[in-house]
Amino acid sequence: MSNKPLAERMRPKNLDEYVGQKHLVGEGTALRKLIEKGMVPSMILWGSPGIGKTTLANIIANTTDRPFFTLSAINSGVKDVREIIQNAKKQQFFASQNPILFIDEIHRFSKSQQDSLLGAVEDGTITLIGATTENPSFEVISALLSRCQVYTLEPLNKEELLGLVHHALKQDEVLSKKKVQLKEFHALLQLSGGDARKLLNLLDLVISNQASEKVVITDENVKQIAQQNIAKYDKDGEQHYDIISAFIKSIRGSDPNAGVYWLARMIEGGEDPKFIARRLLILASEDIGNANPTAIVMANNCFQAVNVIGWPESRIILSQCVTYLASSPKSNAAYMAINRAQEEVRKSGNLNVPLALRNAPTKLMKEIGYGKEYKYAHDFPNNFFNQNYLPEAIQGTTFYEPGENARENELRKRLKALWQEKYGY
Repeated sequence: MSNKPLAERMRPKNLDEYVGQKHLVGEGTALRKLIEKGMVPSMILWGSPGIGKTTLANIIANTTDRPFFTLSAINSGVKDVREIIQNAKKQQFFASQNPILFIDEIHRFSKSQQDSLLGAVEDGTITLIGATTENPSFEVISALLSRCQVYTLEPLNKEELLGLVHHALKQDEVLSKKKVQLKEFHALLQLSGGDARKLLNLLDLVISNQASEKVVITDENVKQIAQQNIAKYDKDGEQHYDIISAFIKSIRGSDPNAGVYWLARMIEGGEDPKFIARRLLILASEDIGNANPTAIVMANNCFQAVNVIGWPESRIILSQCVTYLASSPKSNAAYMAINRAQEEVRKSGNLNVPLALRNAPTKLMKEIGYGKEYKYAHDFPNNFFNQNYLPEAIQGTTFYEPGENARENELRKRLKALWQEKYGY
């Protein structure tokens, strides 16, 4: 038993032991009620690594007392899916409940692999639970997505993670026999990055590397032991998330050399080229935006080309895009504009649309003033007329503030000429 990783030894077996995700499976929630009644829909569990997707799937199977099949999308194919579906159909003759098929990293399944699930999910031969770290809207085909509920799992907070540590020290059959003093915990949390599995396995690694009967855990010895045992500590390859972070930050920081280095690391590590291209498309808008409007065109063309070309030639297209984006002027003005606008909407609620801007499809609406004061901009010099487009309560609020770069300075000049002092340009 002690040969199992600590994270496996401490894996919860029921919903009462499960840590986190109270919005999904806390007392009285809709999903918990369905699980307790045995009425489990096919679902996609979306969230970062180590926050309980696999554990929740196991608990659902245990609670509903259903046969449980599991596949990893990394090393399974259509043949494996069809074999499980055939086994599920055979079990129907014995009047048993339809089995649960859990597919880890379902975003790595190709379209044909996902297509092979459709019939069995639709007719109820299997209940599918897919786990993904990627947005299912991009990675799961629409036909399969429409047959599944999507549940978003939230990162575990500091208290939940520390609770897992204290619980393991008290309840684990190995660690509970040791005298462990948790003097400092910052490094444990920092190095595990919110991943409960990595946190527990790092804790186990630190304790097993101290020979004395009394174990004292400090930030210094955690960092030292983790560095010495990096292969064991990161054996699941989740350094992937650190590398994509370094990749994005290098391009944002206008360093094409670092950007192309981290690109090479991902290529050599077998990363999905579409995943890389999609991140570049987001970055082109979030971090460059109107400082260089061609950036998003370049990134979109890169994404389309990668989908057509595939490996290994896609690496050249990706390299071109990375070096171009890294070398471009930067602005997060568009990103900040939508953040400010959404914050205003959440604060002020559903403000009325000004009468001048309202649609007036009926005679009555026209009579009571809908659209009456609206001025068609193209009827005026420079295709502009100074009128109010925001709700009255927030007139003059500035959401978009052009960045300090050549292109957006030109935009600022134009906006200032048009709106004078209204928006503070």
